[in-house]
Amino acid sequence: MHTEHKVSLRQACILLNISSSVYYYKPIIKDDYPIIGLLTRLADEHSRWGFWMMYHHLRNMGHTWNHKRVYRVYLALDMNIRRKHKKRLPARVQEPLVLPIGPNITWSMDFMHDTLMNGRKIRTLNIIDDYNREVLNITIDTSLNSKRVIRELEQLVSWRGIPDRIRVDNGPEFISERLSEWCNHPERNIDLKFIQKGKPSQNGYIERFNRSYREEVLSAYLFESIEDVRDITNQWIWEYNNIRPHDSLMNLPPTKFLLKYGKITDFPTFQ
Repeated sequence: MHTEHKVSLRQACILLNISSSVYYYKPIIKDDYPIIGLLTRLADEHSRWGFWMMYHHLRNMGHTWNHKRVYRVYLALDMNIRRKHKKRLPARVQEPLVLPIGPNITWSMDFMHDTLMNGRKIRTLNIIDDYNREVLNITIDTSLNSKRVIRELEQLVSWRGIPDRIRVDNGPEFISERLSEWCNHPERNIDLKFIQKGKPSQNGYIERFNRSYREEVLSAYLFESIEDVRDITNQWIWEYNNIRPHDSLMNLPPTKFLLKYGKITDFPTFQ
């Protein structure tokens, strides 16, 4: 109409019932290559991270991209993790977990098992601080008895301090008199909190951590030796504590959350 019939652009827009801004609009082509590169690297290094964990990690790194833009690139790269739909079960009556109001109040402790490529079985002793879900220690060996548990706790207490309580299940290493005597010593006076038998949900913080450790380390690699497990675990612990965002910690890593809220006792508690 404008070129052939010499109608003005304004009149042509009115006749076609479109806004003149639509005619003059020119799409802005954004460079998504920086986002593609970072998302690809995160997917290679952390195969179990979903979109929101990657997004909050990018925000913690200082990138200010809108979440809709990052999600568009995320979908274009086919990175969305398929989730299995589980059958909903009726509600169970359980003892609620009490979130500590500060660090070094409650630790959770549990064992895990795995196997090397040569068939040799290994065990891990996992200890976290319930307040900020920080990994305090993961001890890896072929055998971990109650004496070894006490030795690892003594080393941990020497630099971390004495907690008020330690939550454990009813494993033989935890119900031993040796560990009970060590906790009840007047210099420590640690409350050894046992969960009910068959109620792992009462130790939910460490159980959730065990799932992450299983998916991102133990089930993600084939280990030739116990040294390989320790090396990869130590690298993963550093990333877990210092880089990996946690939705239960306002999308901050445990150490950053501790630096921000570790000395505050009246902030809103949440789970």
